[in-house]
Amino acid sequence: MKIVMLFLDGVGIGARDPSVNPLFAAPMKTLRSILDGELPSLRNRICIAARATATPLDATLGVPGLPQSGTGQTALFTGANGAKIAGRHFGPYPYSTLKPIIRERNVFRRVKEGGKAPCFANAFPQRFFDYIEHGRGRMTVTTMASLSSDLPLRRATDLEAGRGVSADITGEGWRTLGYPAMPIVPPQEAGRRLVRLLENHDFVLFEYWQTDHAGHARSREEAVSVLEKFDGLLEGIVETIDSSRTLVLITSDHGNIENLATKTHTRNPVPLIVYGDGHREFVARHAKGRKEKPDLTIVTPAIMDALFGAPRS
Repeated sequence: MKIVMLFLDGVGIGARDPSVNPLFAAPMKTLRSILDGELPSLRNRICIAARATATPLDATLGVPGLPQSGTGQTALFTGANGAKIAGRHFGPYPYSTLKPIIRERNVFRRVKEGGKAPCFANAFPQRFFDYIEHGRGRMTVTTMASLSSDLPLRRATDLEAGRGVSADITGEGWRTLGYPAMPIVPPQEAGRRLVRLLENHDFVLFEYWQTDHAGHARSREEAVSVLEKFDGLLEGIVETIDSSRTLVLITSDHGNIENLATKTHTRNPVPLIVYGDGHREFVARHAKGRKEKPDLTIVTPAIMDALFGAPRS
């Protein structure tokens, strides 16, 4: 089994109200298609379809306050409850006491230690590497996890060669980053790139932060646009992937974009959407079988289980 994980920053399960929840304002034809026409909402949090299952994960992690990216992503990508360890929600960067946990227990390192090949598909511009090299390096959980696992980050040359995916999916933003000739690709091609990366990797992660940005901006037009780009990327994956050998996981670290009535994060649960053969068993075993109220900490152990065929702590 191989896995493509699509991490959407700041996407919770919200009300079935297109006036405040752009997930119900955008067509989202591919996501709706794999869920047999449904989308999870606060009134209907679980969707079980022929090809995919959606189930809620608790993003509050049993800690008061609004969930934040640093602690939420620690839970998501290590299996450790970052908010409880830190004693509070913290972000956007990881809390200092969480950094050793991220370095030692992150999903990339654990996949490598199991003898399989992980891949962080996002490509980064040169200015990011300059920023890190000059010691101003506040890193997100994903970049810290990648670099501490000796997994080199992808660069502009990788993006140009089709070996990486832009954080904005299409690559349009690179024109303002000093790369005027960077090709712009349709979202569907970005999805197909992720599938091609599976030829040499067992676990491929793509991080999409524009969803969180759009939620903070409270712009319905921007929110619908970034969600539609993601849906196009998902279309490219679904059209080309071998779903008998590969699972697609879609999840988030906290709510935000699903409620444009507020510019802050929310306490809403986030969706875990699993597409591919065995999706029902995956969700039943991990989201229902292990915890009464499953939260972000189940995701990395579930990935390890799916890749290696036996539970790993």
